Amino acid sequence: MPATVTLSTTLQCTPDAAWERVRTSALLMHVAAPLIRFVPKGGAPFPAIWEPGEYRAWMWLFGLLPIGWQAVVISEPPPDGATRFIRDNGFGPLISRWDHWIAIATGEDGTTRYVDRVDIEAGALTGLVAAFARVFYAHRQRRWRALARTGFAALKA
Repeated sequence: MPATVTLSTTLQCTPDAAWERVRTSALLMHVAAPLIRFVPKGGAPFPAIWEPGEYRAWMWLFGLLPIGWQAVVISEPPPDGATRFIRDNGFGPLISRWDHWIAIATGEDGTTRYVDRVDIEAGALTGLVAAFARVFYAHRQRRWRALARTGFAALKA
């Protein structure tokens, strides 16, 4: 049975600033750490700016425990009004469907409304993977909020 996890937050930055960052591999590495570390499969680094296409990554829980590989399949669906999207329609041997949509929209007073929604299919492990996704996206959103409050200073180093 598939599961869907949705979490949203407000970022103290403009939607343009959030959009600029969400398209970078540096942001993924920063907001996922230290829960998940992604290591590109095949030796070549991830692109600085994600382009539509498929990227494969080894995943390490807490940077120490290997949990297999996952395909990161990036696309940019058309906007819905002022809301922009980035999609990772990923898959792998453990998780057959990881359809993650990020929505970036105008919030109040110059802020950004940020939403993570992921549809998950992982056979008998779907419930466990969905529970982890809730923790993972809450962690990512905490890291996003901290970055936005500092003008994304940690990504400029």
